[in-house]
Amino acid sequence: MRYFFENILVVDPHMGIHEHRNILIEQGMILHSSKEHIEIPQDTIHIEASHLIAAPGFVDMHVHLREPGQEYKETIESGTLAAANGGFTDIVCMPNTLPALDSKINLEYVKNRAKDNIVNVHVCAATTIGREGKLLSPMIDLIDAGAIMFSDDGSCIENAEMMRIAFDYAAPFDALLTQHCEEHSLTKNFVIHEGTVSADLGLKGYPTVAEEIIVSRDIQLAAYCGNRRYHVSHLSTEGSVQLVREAKAKGQRISCEVTPHHFILTDKAVLEYGTHAKMNPPLREQSDIDAILKGLQDGTIDAIATDHAPHAIHEKNCELAIAANGITGIETCIGLAFQFLVNSKLISLDRFVYLLSTGPRNILQIQHPTLEKGESACITIFDKQAEWTVNTKNMKSKSVNTPFDNWKLLGKPAFIFNNNQVYKSEL
Repeated sequence: MRYFFENILVVDPHMGIHEHRNILIEQGMILHSSKEHIEIPQDTIHIEASHLIAAPGFVDMHVHLREPGQEYKETIESGTLAAANGGFTDIVCMPNTLPALDSKINLEYVKNRAKDNIVNVHVCAATTIGREGKLLSPMIDLIDAGAIMFSDDGSCIENAEMMRIAFDYAAPFDALLTQHCEEHSLTKNFVIHEGTVSADLGLKGYPTVAEEIIVSRDIQLAAYCGNRRYHVSHLSTEGSVQLVREAKAKGQRISCEVTPHHFILTDKAVLEYGTHAKMNPPLREQSDIDAILKGLQDGTIDAIATDHAPHAIHEKNCELAIAANGITGIETCIGLAFQFLVNSKLISLDRFVYLLSTGPRNILQIQHPTLEKGESACITIFDKQAEWTVNTKNMKSKSVNTPFDNWKLLGKPAFIFNNNQVYKSEL
């Protein structure tokens, strides 16, 4: 199938491109990409695209596909379809599956299940066996099998000596370690963020310092072990933003990501959305949101990720204290981020694309696709003018645990092109 996008805005921060072009794509190849007009065959799908933006494929570097072991929540098939529907060409699946992605055979299972998909599935392998924080995983085998980074996500490596060993073991390969930063002794049986809302509701809270203690410790360990690569997952507090900022100023190879829900919603959201506002790390306070927004503006924060965490209805339709943590996010990310960051004039369009494409690719050290003639198409296209209402019935994820249902947004996924395939969003 052949597509011609007339007068589409191409935004590629990696290449320094921000201009309108005419783009012709056929069988996964970019046949034309310039301001010049060309003759196109009659059977071409011709789209007047002045309202559309084309960018190098977006990357969500924090996705829970749940397979193997929890296919009732999500599968590799449904999760990648949701990613395509949400405008992502690449995702990184996290290792907290059953069993954990802590062996070559488990990693290869995921890679084989994702083979020939329109969405590239990269794998974050477990840092320790069973994500138990006791024995180091076979990192060399996992790297050979294609692991792109390491984490015990969902659990924090609490033992500092174990984290130090992981940094030292990763050193010869310059492997990326990432952490779910949570000092568990401070968060046992938590329900929401520790603050006035938790006090008013009489619920166990998760204090900001529980995240910041681990962020600080790991930054120091990364420096001590030879300036190792280290990534802070789903950063949520003002203090964490400052810790990352200071580490970068010292020349450390530290990166971090934030989720849309952590720069949009506060802990008060639980009063309206109940269990759909329960996640880990929890929603924080306005001062934390303000710090995150500043970090998104000044370059402290490198990427936007979703922490897409699908759960079955029975795991959310219950008392708040026993409800599962997490929300789906991969199909609402572009709309939420565009609405609350670009449309609100907090960041530029180029910075938006950087946070969803260039930044994650830099962190993961994966290829930066270009939108030039002769290149394979790895492209995200979204509509900057589309006003739409989030409707879970149009989502492809098996789970619909989101607080954003029925929200009205500006900015909507339109197409992705990747791996000689095309997907038109149905949101």
